[in-house]
Amino acid sequence: MRFASLGSGSEGNALLVETQSGATTTRVLLDCGFSAKEVERRLTRLGASVEGLDAILITHEHSDHIGSALTLARKWSIPLYMSWGTARAVGAADADVDLQVLWGDEAVAIGDLSILPYTVPHDAREPLQYVLSNGASRLGVLTDVGTSTPHISAVLSGCDALVLECNHDVRMLAGSRYPQSLKARIGGNHGHLNNEAAAEILASLDRSRLRHLVAAHLSKQNNSPELAQAAMAGVLGAAPTEVVVASQDEGFAWLSL
Repeated sequence: MRFASLGSGSEGNALLVETQSGATTTRVLLDCGFSAKEVERRLTRLGASVEGLDAILITHEHSDHIGSALTLARKWSIPLYMSWGTARAVGAADADVDLQVLWGDEAVAIGDLSILPYTVPHDAREPLQYVLSNGASRLGVLTDVGTSTPHISAVLSGCDALVLECNHDVRMLAGSRYPQSLKARIGGNHGHLNNEAAAEILASLDRSRLRHLVAAHLSKQNNSPELAQAAMAGVLGAAPTEVVVASQDEGFAWLSL
């Protein structure tokens, strides 16, 4: 199994995951937060294409995650997976798409991938995050969450790779020009993880199998790669450079498990 990012941040998010079994390849796109043209361009950069996707998974309805998902699903007849609450929020229930409704903690199979959606606290209709497995390796994804829960720690323990939100630095957010209402939303229990909160989640996990850690969804205004890397590296007891950072413009290149 391998995975790569098309881009990560408030301007758009998408993660490509694929696994091979013999002559069969399964590819899914987790979130689709860019225009259709931009998704196609960024997939090409990774040596992939929209028509090669077996499914699109959506975490929640915010524009930087749903993006052009309905357009691409309709155009290329790609199955679209999301919670019922998200489907209602984006109009997918009434759209001409192959909608597959997901329920928290009920795994589904897409080709040779097992997809486990799990519930998280975030200011969306019915948000889900995901653990993807090919039977040999597990990739855990946690972006867009306000605070940790015991369930999150249980689900993400024992993963071989983890994409973890490190949205903001508390001091940078407090000193930013954002309106107080936006600061409260971002820093609230249904907002986004700061670096220290992300580190606490990481510290709570069984990391015995962890091979790749990615800091994701960094705010351009209220965080820096160096601060996120330092927070994660402190938990791992590793050099900061060992923590991969997903950027808004480039995402990150393929990581293999």
